[in-house]
Amino acid sequence: MEHNVLIAFLITGIAGLTTLVGTVLLFFTKKTNTKFLSASLGFSAGAMIFISFVDIMPKAQEQLLTTYSEKTALLYTVLAFFAGMLILALIDKLIPEAHNPHEMQSTEDIEHVKETPETEPENMSKVEKNKLMKMGFFTALAITIHNFPEGIATFISTVKDPSLGIPIAVAIAIHNIPEGISVAVPVYYGSGSKRKAFLYSFISAIAEPIGGLFAYFIFLNNASDAMIGIVFAAVAGIMTFISLDELLPAAEEYGNHHTTIYGCIAGMAFMALSLILLA
Repeated sequence: MEHNVLIAFLITGIAGLTTLVGTVLLFFTKKTNTKFLSASLGFSAGAMIFISFVDIMPKAQEQLLTTYSEKTALLYTVLAFFAGMLILALIDKLIPEAHNPHEMQSTEDIEHVKETPETEPENMSKVEKNKLMKMGFFTALAITIHNFPEGIATFISTVKDPSLGIPIAVAIAIHNIPEGISVAVPVYYGSGSKRKAFLYSFISAIAEPIGGLFAYFIFLNNASDAMIGIVFAAVAGIMTFISLDELLPAAEEYGNHHTTIYGCIAGMAFMALSLILLA
């Protein structure tokens, strides 16, 4: 268990810090590779959906069977699954759409950010810069709120079963990259500072390892098998909601339908292969 805890902290940290990859990409290019982004988001969605239903849900019910009858264990698994979806739905409801990471934007989509001399950071008006900085702040806040439960999910899954936690972390890491872009673009163009853009993204990124710390100190040592089962089912609900509400719609927007579907199928195949190899 102790060895798994160290692995869980490492994996959760890496998954969260991939948010910074999107920020670094911004510094090297002002044009988003939308076709690659579409395929990547579709891949992540496919991976999350597949592992949620094929691996996480059965493991959740297995944990609950140690305490409850088969029918009751199934009932609690289903209820916890939809509770996980409801948690993110409520978070989305409380966050304004313009600042919601589930309404992600490419570099080109953000207002005022075009590749012309007039809209370089040093040539923008103070009002325009303030508007973009405000957008960057609220986007960073929203992503921080979303990353915290993802950190809890990744950490607990990895502690209980590293072969389960690693694929979850990979899927989360992929979808964190465009979130980093969503934070960095308005902050960079609003402040003209790469350092500030990186700092805002970093604050959003560390929410995931902080979620892992929370799970370790507050939850993990006091949790029964049944509680772990409920958390697993809720994790499956959270990942499914992210896939359906965020990843697939964004993938469709950035690319074409077939690119999204091929990416999604590839993600499912990757997860299936990883489960077979790690079995």
